Amino acid sequence: MESGRRQMIRKPKRSVYRIVVRSELSYKDTAAFEGMELETQDGDTILTGEIIDQPHLFGILERINGLGLQLLSVQALTEDAHPSAERKREPKELES
Repeated sequence: MESGRRQMIRKPKRSVYRIVVRSELSYKDTAAFEGMELETQDGDTILTGEIIDQPHLFGILERINGLGLQLLSVQALTEDAHPSAERKREPKELES
């Protein structure tokens, strides 16, 4: 690298995802999704949590497949749609 030039290194942008699978997970299967919030609704399981990058997302999807679960949906949430994302947002300055 030439002297005087700076190179910016970007951290991967984390996103909150909502993943829905058919059927309720057994207690044993929930360990495969550590760090994710799990909720059951109408017989389906909703996994919600922060995904670091694409390989992390694909790893979770592979675990779902490996457990023989039927994937119903994968959705990236906006910061406004998930409380944990909201907490990480920096406060806005008040305008006078």
